[in-house]
This record gives sequence, C-alpha cells and structure tokens, in this order.
Amino acid sequence: MITAKLKEFLCLESASGILLLIAASLAMVVENSAAKYIYDALLDTPVEIKIGDFEIAKPLLLWINDGLMAIFFFLIGLEIKREFLVGELSDPSRVVLPMIAAVGGMAIPAAIYASINWANPVAMKGWAIPSATDIAFALGVLALLGSRIPQSLKLFLMTLAIIDDLGAIIIIAIFYTVDLSFSSLLLAAIAIGGLFILNRGGVLGLAPYMLIGLVLWAAVLKSGVHATLAGVLTAFFVPFKREAGETHTQLERLEHDLYPSVAYGILPLFAFANAGISFEGITLESILHPVPLGIAAGLFIGNQVGVFGFSWLAIKLGISKMPQAVGWMQLYGAALLCGIGFTMSLFVGSLAFEQGGPDFAVDDRLGILSGSLVSGILGYSVLRFFCGNNRPASTSS
Repeated sequence: MITAKLKEFLCLESASGILLLIAASLAMVVENSAAKYIYDALLDTPVEIKIGDFEIAKPLLLWINDGLMAIFFFLIGLEIKREFLVGELSDPSRVVLPMIAAVGGMAIPAAIYASINWANPVAMKGWAIPSATDIAFALGVLALLGSRIPQSLKLFLMTLAIIDDLGAIIIIAIFYTVDLSFSSLLLAAIAIGGLFILNRGGVLGLAPYMLIGLVLWAAVLKSGVHATLAGVLTAFFVPFKREAGETHTQLERLEHDLYPSVAYGILPLFAFANAGISFEGITLESILHPVPLGIAAGLFIGNQVGVFGFSWLAIKLGISKMPQAVGWMQLYGAALLCGIGFTMSLFVGSLAFEQGGPDFAVDDRLGILSGSLVSGILGYSVLRFFCGNNRPASTSS
C-alpha cells in the first residue's frame, strides 16, 4: 500500500518541486535547531580521491555542488539537445516568443540587482543570481492547477526555462571561471575530441561516453572552469540514434533513466545542503540589505518586467504571436512563476559568493527564498483566478 502510494506521488508533475520544498524547509529547521553543528560538520566533512599524483580533495558540500550537480547539468544538456533536434526548439516559429521572454527574464533581473548593488564590487559578483528560473518549481506550480492550465502555456514556460538554462550555462562558463590551468584545459580538449570521434564514428554504446565524460569532468574541475559544464558538453555528444530493435534513441533512454535520480535525489540533496539559513538575528533591516533586496527584487519585479514586458512588446510589434488559448493575465501569471529561481539561483549564488564570506552566503539565500516565495504564491494565485475564466486576448492594439 505504501509502495503504491509512493509510486503514485512520484508520477505527479509537482512531486519534484514538493520534494525540493521539503528539503529546503528541513535544511532551515536543522540549521535553526540543536542539530545545527551536526549539519555544518557534515557539509564540511573532507572527502578525497587520490590516484598517484592526481588528487581531488573537497568538503562534502562542494562534492555535491561540483560533482552531483554535474549530473544535473548533464541531464539539462540531454534535454537541450533533444529539444533542438525534435522538440520545441526545433520549430523556429515556436521559439521566438519564449526566447524573447527569456532574454528579458535574464537581462532585467540582472539590471535591477546591479542598480541596487553597484557601489559594492563584492556584492556585484551576484548579478546573475536573480536571472535563473527553477523549472521544477515553476512547472510544479502549474501542475497543482491541473487541467485548467492551457497546454500551450506549459509549453511556453518549459521552452522559456530551457532557453534560460542555456543562458545560465553560458553565464557560468564566461563569468564564473577562476584562474585557468592550461594543462588541464588541454586534457579537457583531448577528452572533447574523444567524444567527437565517438559520436562521428557512430558508437552507440553509452559506456565510452560516460568514461570519457568522467575524465572531462576531472579535467574541467582542475582547469578553473566550473566542473558542471563538463556535464553539458558530454551530453551534447551522446548519440541521438536508435539501436536495432529499440523504439527510443540512446539520448532519450538515458534522459528517461536519469530523470528520477536527478529530480528525486540530487536536486533535493542540493537544496538540503545549500538552503540552510540561520534566522538568528535576521530583521527587516537584514532583508532590506542590498544583496537580498537586489535578488528578491530581481526575481519578483524583474521577471514581471522582463518576461511579461518583453512578451507584450513582441506580440504587439507582430514579432510573435500569443500562445493559443492563452490570455494576457495567464501570460502574466507565467511571468510571475519565472521569478521562482530556487535551484539555479542557489547554484549561481554558491559560485558568486564562495569567496565572499559567510554574510554574503546568508544574504543571497535570504533573497532567493523571499523572492521565490512571493513570486510562487502570487503566480499561483493569478493563474488560479484567471485560468478558465478569461478568453484569449486579442493582440490588436
């Protein structure tokens, strides 16, 4: 009976978002309890791998952020490749509006954060934190509304989030790279060459790709470029071809097999490891500090202006069309949901402020949680009230 109920829960579209929320809540409860020291000590536990002169030594928290999250980015890479080949991103006419909306949803939140934190060069490292949308939470909220949500609105939000993820990957690669090791970069280039040869040679077995991908991850980790990008690069070379007698390609099968582990294991673990905030001493003044204020305002206000505003302009100027059976308020509700930046924002925050000291680490999580919470609640409320109750809007002026 319990097993059947668990399977039924995991089949829900909202299950991943619910687990993320539970994990984040649990982290905050533990961090503000007598178990705080156990929690902190666990995340600081040193973990080492050494083969000859090659050594990787990091605390457990960074193994989660640099190691397990590389698998998350590998899954994102698989999804992006599939979408470009046969999915929503393969049809240019369907991509225009979500792409324009995604650009607004990245640029305006970043601009709002920068305008608030311009005078502080350390705080400015977090400019990209409010530019990320958490697809698991956003689609989870849509799932809670059930069949009243038009399918075209789900596709719009999903395509926007995929483009947003691609933008986040580019931002991480360009702006969050530290001192480079050219010997490690050379090894990474050789590994990429090996993946290219496998792909062009028509190798369908996944084991060689995974083995070279592991070498690529280690090389990128040592190079100064963030290691999670190795996951994306490896995914781009996984073949989109079917083996004899198979109905799905290797990429599709791998994506399907990885999704439960990432959605129900890696992401909740990441949330638990990164969302622990001590509420001791937090006041209204703490929330109004430039870093959390910039993040919260970027997530909440920035996505309304960026996603909805850019979409409105694109539709009014005739550059793209309103999604079928979607009204203006429904589009506005989706824009609000884009302000839920939880997982990706926490990840970018960990990169931005890993050298910024503990105060910035608390500040950025406070801003992410408050901005995401307000965006999620208001987005859900707007969609619940308007979905099914308003007709599709006219795009004429």
